[in-house]
Amino acid sequence: IVACMNRSMSELDSVAATLAPDPLRFEDGTQADASSWPRRRGELARAIIPHEYGGMPPAPDGVEVIRRSANLIAPERVVAYHTYEIRVNVAGGEIRFPLSLWIPPGERPFPVVLDGDGCWRYFNDGVVRSVLKRGYIAASFDRTALAADNPDRYRETGLYRVMPGAECGALAAWAWGFHRCVDALERLEAAAADRVAVTGHSRGGKSALLAGATDERIALTNPNCSGAGGSGPNRMKGDGAEVIEDFLKSRYIFWFGKDFADYAGRDGELPYDQHFLHALVAPRALLVTEAFGDPWANPSGSYAALRTTERVYRMLGAADAIGWAFRPGGHDHSAADYDALLDFADRSLRGFRVERDVQLGLFGDADC
Repeated sequence: IVACMNRSMSELDSVAATLAPDPLRFEDGTQADASSWPRRRGELARAIIPHEYGGMPPAPDGVEVIRRSANLIAPERVVAYHTYEIRVNVAGGEIRFPLSLWIPPGERPFPVVLDGDGCWRYFNDGVVRSVLKRGYIAASFDRTALAADNPDRYRETGLYRVMPGAECGALAAWAWGFHRCVDALERLEAAAADRVAVTGHSRGGKSALLAGATDERIALTNPNCSGAGGSGPNRMKGDGAEVIEDFLKSRYIFWFGKDFADYAGRDGELPYDQHFLHALVAPRALLVTEAFGDPWANPSGSYAALRTTERVYRMLGAADAIGWAFRPGGHDHSAADYDALLDFADRSLRGFRVERDVQLGLFGDADC
């Protein structure tokens, strides 16, 4: 594991360009190109998804979407607020959870910003207003309805009640929840389901990145301060960065597949790294948001992983579809993070010209 506290910008970029394993080199050592990328992408998925996350839950047998309520929000009464119940039939059982939509006035369908952290309420009234002002549907669900974020009781809830023998970790269940929300959005005439951006913070950011990596319907993926198991790589960690041992000590190892814990104390020996997950999103839009004062989430390592993944995007002719936005401050999902997402979505999903540069050097010309 490489500490990155005294590396110059050029040194960091040099390391990043070769962060192992090489996402563009097949397991047999040959080089991938655009025509062979689907095959290499399959190798990346098989390397990381089963081992780190315990695989993904199966596709549902059916999804039903029921509108529970609809009203216009005072005082202007131009914003519609709808709540839906998503009923998912899977493995012979049924899971139900709510999805909330704030719909702006104007010509439908609208692109969607879907946030999975309803359990934390970072997606607050101010954020919703910002999303609506830009002409997006603001959508929110509580990922913990798919699996409780509780090491003692999670197997009594959500997906695990229907599939008690499931080997996937909670992150996979939460990512699967994003997928089922996309199923629902495809059925709603107000939503442009081919222009959905997913976002989440910290463990919710890990979930959002996994969701975007495993469902090609998601047009834009935005993990925020997501750390280990998210955007932060295992082979390059700054001082204070999250490590596998931390999940064991906190008992949150249940977020992951059962084999992931075997690498505690030797994170850098994993046969894959988090840029594999980034690369699985390519060539669709990917924006990673981080904070300079959040060493736990490993922002410098995340930057290195993104610069490695940038090579994949360039090979696929989608260099503008990957970006990163780093801000001052600490571990939070702030208004500034959502503003960066909305700027990137304006460009990626709507074709607008925006001023924000989402491929800046990590600290400009300063040392990291």
